Amino acid sequence: MSNFVRIKKRVKGFNKSLSIDGDKSLSIRWALLSSQSLKKCKSSNLLLSEDVYSTLNCLKKLGVKIKISKKFCEIIGLGLNGFEYKNNSILDAGNSGTLGRLILGLLVHSKKKVKLKGDKSLSKRDFQRVIKPLERFGAKFSSNFGKLPIKVQGTNFSKPIKYYENKGSAQCKSAVMFAALNTQGETLIKAKKSRDHSELLFKYLKLPIKVIKRKKYDIIKIKGKHKIPALNYKIPSDISSAAFFIVLTALVKNSRLRIKNVNINPSRIGILYILKLMGVKISKINIKSYKGEKIADLVIKSTNKIKPINCPTSLNSSAIDEFLLIFLVAAKANGISYFKNLSELNQKESPRLKWGSKILNEIGVKNIITKSSIKIYGNPNLKIDKKIIIKNFLKDHRVFMTSVIAALSFGGEWQIFDKKSMSTSFPSFLKKLDQLGANIR
Repeated sequence: MSNFVRIKKRVKGFNKSLSIDGDKSLSIRWALLSSQSLKKCKSSNLLLSEDVYSTLNCLKKLGVKIKISKKFCEIIGLGLNGFEYKNNSILDAGNSGTLGRLILGLLVHSKKKVKLKGDKSLSKRDFQRVIKPLERFGAKFSSNFGKLPIKVQGTNFSKPIKYYENKGSAQCKSAVMFAALNTQGETLIKAKKSRDHSELLFKYLKLPIKVIKRKKYDIIKIKGKHKIPALNYKIPSDISSAAFFIVLTALVKNSRLRIKNVNINPSRIGILYILKLMGVKISKINIKSYKGEKIADLVIKSTNKIKPINCPTSLNSSAIDEFLLIFLVAAKANGISYFKNLSELNQKESPRLKWGSKILNEIGVKNIITKSSIKIYGNPNLKIDKKIIIKNFLKDHRVFMTSVIAALSFGGEWQIFDKKSMSTSFPSFLKKLDQLGANIR
């Protein structure tokens, strides 16, 4: 089977409803927290992607019992500091930065030495940002200049810490939160605003956590050594996966789409605020609360006039995984859009800010890029009539899927490589596009 797709036609206008796969961030956090419970934990709509399988395989190596089927996943955890494994065991995080960083928080208390590795892309990413605070709990780390592979030797005498997270990284914050679970005393975290899935799960489980919200940061206090109850969870649909279809609908004339049961956690929906500022028609219906998370159906309608934007940096962290798609919308705006303070984009699976610029160059949209910003000169009449090849992007799933959306929205003849990369987060991506009438070979 070839590892690329060919797209020769834009998708025609549609009026459809879709259900999207389970949220990746919540799927990974559910599995990791369940491993710390002594109860049977059950999940439905777990995202069956490579990142989540990597999480389950790592937990199995650590002695956790797991049963998985298409409908359900069951985990019988080993409790706090209960992992059982051979000395010098090797864990493979694959492509998952969320798994790689969060599991280190649980390994701070590991009884034996363990080695964490990842694929080529993950091995290029910065882990020093999480190693430094975790070392303060008393664990010992050795690494390749702050990158994978990393060897961990846990401590039996961990101590609570005070930690200032100033990058807006939910992964770093969550790793410290996970380490604090098994620490005697209270850990205090001052964290720049970022995703708060971990905090909501802690609150739902009635763990001793206190969150004080300020304008630009949160104060989080966690008391450790508290037994974790059973976590039974129906994973809501992923806003980051839904974003591809939101943008496609916005860009394709005479289109309307309803996406069901999407997680609309306020720390994750920056893309909705940004696109509304650009004139995209998005509404939420059937809003409800589920175990701390907000869920809703999203209704999107195409728009003929897209406005340029000077994007508020306050929305960066809540849209960090969706900026490649937002750049596509800016490409068709009537004017110049400006996005700044985006250096964190280059800490992802690939240097995404650079790849955003490359895709815009390929489709003939002028842009000016710096290390942390991009200025996009939109063209409301953008249409493509040439051959475009997208490859060598470190198998970044979001680069692949964004390129597919660009091809279906703007036309041209595209050959997009590394099709398998979508299995990292959204294995059913192309099947969902089929339901909207896309012609992809």
